[in-house]
Amino acid sequence: MQQLQGRTALVAGAGRNNGRAIALAFAREGADLILVARENKEALDEVAHECEQLGAKVLALLCDVSDHAQVEAMVRQGLAHFGHVDVLMSVAGRRAHQNFWEISVEEWHRTFAVNLHSTFYLAKALVPSMMKRGKGGSIVALGGLASMTSQPQRAHVVASKTGLYGLVKALALELGPYGIRANLIALSTIENVRANPEWYPERAGGGYSAADLAGIPLGRAGKPQEVANVAVFLASDQSSYVTGDRILCAGGKYM
Repeated sequence: MQQLQGRTALVAGAGRNNGRAIALAFAREGADLILVARENKEALDEVAHECEQLGAKVLALLCDVSDHAQVEAMVRQGLAHFGHVDVLMSVAGRRAHQNFWEISVEEWHRTFAVNLHSTFYLAKALVPSMMKRGKGGSIVALGGLASMTSQPQRAHVVASKTGLYGLVKALALELGPYGIRANLIALSTIENVRANPEWYPERAGGGYSAADLAGIPLGRAGKPQEVANVAVFLASDQSSYVTGDRILCAGGKYM
């Protein structure tokens, strides 16, 4: 039996990498989908087509999820199209590398807008309909080990991702009585194509170095599909008694 049959999921950040893998995994498990990307409609439409081939009904929309007004308009359109949303998957992230003393006020606010405010905007727009419908729901956000271990040159990323987990816990506590769960996936060292390679000079050769992998007990980088597997678990009834939690998908790197 498909684990998400009869449910509609909104995947924000679905155009590539982890978001694409999650969208396809949700489609395989029977979900209908609202797929959202900030600007690359061609890439988003390709993902939508792949999901449709797997049997999903799909609505693909452009939206900057760091903009509250755009999120509200997008969610209204999605709810009008499908009638309900059962799963919110918040994937969008910004991971600029800058020394603390070089981070501009504008970059600080932009990072918080993408990494933290976007999930607040999405949940704020969707939760009332979940509560009214009375059939629960699942909110899942992608975070990172930065919120647990910190990292150099990422004060703004660490702070925003730490706030994201705080938001997830607060949502879990307050929405639990309505059967709505909220959880976070903490990632590290996943084989993704970076939109801003200048932030990752250590990957100039295109992949992770031996030094990058040396601190990972499993000895390799993760794959987007492995992130998607965790997302399916948290979106489905398989995790029906899991909320306010943080699942590490990092090959044991935290140790």
